[in-house]
Amino acid sequence: MYRSELDQPEFENFYLPFGGKLSGKNRWVKLAGFVPWKEVEQCYRRGLSGSAVGAPAKAARIAFGALIIKERLGVTDEETVDQIAENPYLQYFLGLREYRDSPLFDPSMMVHFRSRFEQADFTRINEAIIESARSRTSATDGAESDPDDPGGAITHQGKLVLDATCTPADKKPRTYRRKARKEYLKTAKKKQVGRKPIRVAIGKQLRFIRRDLSHIDTLLERGSNLSLLSKYEYRCLLVIHTLYAQQLEMYEGRTHQVADRIVSISQPQVRPIVRGKPTSKTEFGAKISVSHVHEGYVLLDKLSWDAFNESGGFIEEVESYRKRFGFYPVSVHADEIYRTRANRRYCKEKGIRLSGKPLGRPRKPTTENQAELRDAGDTAGQLQHHDRPATRPRTQHKSGQSGRGRRHDPRVGPAQRHQHRPDRAQPG
Repeated sequence: MYRSELDQPEFENFYLPFGGKLSGKNRWVKLAGFVPWKEVEQCYRRGLSGSAVGAPAKAARIAFGALIIKERLGVTDEETVDQIAENPYLQYFLGLREYRDSPLFDPSMMVHFRSRFEQADFTRINEAIIESARSRTSATDGAESDPDDPGGAITHQGKLVLDATCTPADKKPRTYRRKARKEYLKTAKKKQVGRKPIRVAIGKQLRFIRRDLSHIDTLLERGSNLSLLSKYEYRCLLVIHTLYAQQLEMYEGRTHQVADRIVSISQPQVRPIVRGKPTSKTEFGAKISVSHVHEGYVLLDKLSWDAFNESGGFIEEVESYRKRFGFYPVSVHADEIYRTRANRRYCKEKGIRLSGKPLGRPRKPTTENQAELRDAGDTAGQLQHHDRPATRPRTQHKSGQSGRGRRHDPRVGPAQRHQHRPDRAQPG
């Protein structure tokens, strides 16, 4: 059962039992005016069962607002509940009419709040925030614009910045037997380990897991069941079976690749994503594609736990930019992986400048095309580098260096050259 609570009083009417009133300059009061709570309400309703019996669910504003508070403050679920109970501004942000000194909900409810919003819901809410902000900006600009200037239809405006990154995920190795851990540390603590010792260590760990799984299968054959396991424990057991099958396949095939490779038992959706960075060549977490669009808005275009090629969604993201703002961007700034021939051809057809060096042999910088090459990604010092004379400074002799670097001067006679060596001076 769910009861909608969309009526929010003004912050001046928020009741404080200890006196005073809230300030309109507080960041949480300002943020409450930007969040589209009606859109949040609609998305939240779809995640509920719709039953008319049972205890009523928490309001959509409390659920979504608690998630925002947790991410903005960077705290745990337990600390989020404590912060809400201690801060009247946070309670106003969650839609309360008066201050309460008791916790609004148990910290375990944060898990249910996260499960009731999908990625499409967050995208829809983000779109509503951008649309609301743009309507306010356009209303202000329209009031200040000249009504006698009709202007023309805008076809290109703004800049689009595309990039893909990997969100962090907590991943720690797990072991389940003392002997298995002891064997693991034997190899892990060595500074340099060859391929053969690593293969031997992996084989031992696989045999440990096979022994434990065979014990479970034996108990099931004797009449035991898995009904006593919790939902989380049963899920971990299934993940371990899949993980063991994957590692055994790589071990027997002498390979390091397998489809949908699992690297964490508690988070089986996490995939190893090769980034090629100097600090960490491989990262673990969700790979996201983010676009920094016109007027400073940032949008999440794609989120996937599996690795994907960023260039495949280039055209779709540019078209989303046009659909959202009504025109194409003047330029698109993206990494080299986005600059494929197909994407270059698309930008040329649409009249969009794509950042980076063009294909083919680079042109020689001149005074006329220096600005164009600099906008395309070349450095400003290329012209000076090409025009720099190829002369080498003349080496000068310094006293006290025992003749190092001294060059022969034909204008100096033998007598002058050996004036410091009387034994080599020429007779008069």
